[in-house]
Amino acid sequence: MDFKQKTESITTKLKEELGTIRANRPTPALVEDIEVEYYGTKMSLKQAGAISLKPPREIQIQAWDKAGADAIIKGIEQSHKKSSLGSVSADGLIVRMFLPELSVERRQELSKLVKKTVESYRIQIRTAREDTNKEIDIAAKRGEQTEDDKFQEKEKIQKETEKANEQIEEILERKLEEINT
Repeated sequence: MDFKQKTESITTKLKEELGTIRANRPTPALVEDIEVEYYGTKMSLKQAGAISLKPPREIQIQAWDKAGADAIIKGIEQSHKKSSLGSVSADGLIVRMFLPELSVERRQELSKLVKKTVESYRIQIRTAREDTNKEIDIAAKRGEQTEDDKFQEKEKIQKETEKANEQIEEILERKLEEINT
């Protein structure tokens, strides 16, 4: 895998992970990967029912059958995210989640969590850059490329790193804005 693909993969994973962190608006990403036990098999909530949103802060899950509705409620209640997901109720096959308004303290906690998460991805980018630069140095020592080629390659890697860091910064700003609005 080349360096550009590595950085794109890292930024994609960051977007996915931040999607699971609750902002002030509901999103299916908050619940779709919660594991539910459905007929003795563990599966994600998105496989156990259809997820829809009801503004301003309600998520509805249409279970495929009554056993699915019970499994969905149980999965949500057991989820480590329960504290930020609010109350859950069922009406036949429809499971409703009402998300509470975020308090100032909770917004601050979520902002810290987002910043910490983003920093871990920045570290992954730096590590990938260092590994790629080491590979370039090794190739130059073996005589597989000239010194000029080595410096050009390292310059390309640095530009890709800067581009990835800019993308990460934009992702961070968007997420913080979501949390604080």
